[in-house]
Amino acid sequence: MSNDISESVSQRGSGEETPQNRRIHEVADELHRRCQLYEAQFRNGEKPINHFEIEQRIAEQYAKENGLWIPISDVFELGTPGPSGNENDTYVSNDIVYKVNNLLNSGSILCLFEKIALHNMLFYDTFYSFYGFTGFDGRTIMPVFQQRLVKNAVTATPLEIDTYMSALGFTKENDEGRYANGTYVVWDVLPRNVLVDADGDIYVVDAEIKKQQ
Repeated sequence: MSNDISESVSQRGSGEETPQNRRIHEVADELHRRCQLYEAQFRNGEKPINHFEIEQRIAEQYAKENGLWIPISDVFELGTPGPSGNENDTYVSNDIVYKVNNLLNSGSILCLFEKIALHNMLFYDTFYSFYGFTGFDGRTIMPVFQQRLVKNAVTATPLEIDTYMSALGFTKENDEGRYANGTYVVWDVLPRNVLVDADGDIYVVDAEIKKQQ
């Protein structure tokens, strides 16, 4: 397989708002609004506000009100268990990968939603769609996303990744999968998170992303 990238570089985002991101922003905005209202009621109280716990309970309530709640006992019905990392448990059904995110890397639901929206802008061919929330009642709540399954794929080599990210306008910052383009910093772009299909197209299926300060 050649390490050259053809003129048709997959995943180059248009920067336009997509239906997937509109939905993500819609949910995030409503969760943020509800969290602010809840916190305002207790801002002058004696006990410190636990922002994470408030977000969790608000997300649980919102999911149950809007038909977005997936009981933890039903998660295995999403599909066949697939590879899991330190952040996502995956379930595969036909052409879809369901990812249950434990918030370990992002630290909060709203931060995760922001990262997912950035991923969808930069790597649209592997866009995430919000599917719902799962967890145990009154305990940890985890967002669930859908992503298209990249079929007949193998992990990309470091050279293929470097060449691909360069074609997208990113400069390599270190050997641990960190790249930047002056607007965004993307890291954890390592072989375990980047696939090459039978046609030689490269797909970043997972990465950490933030806007540069």
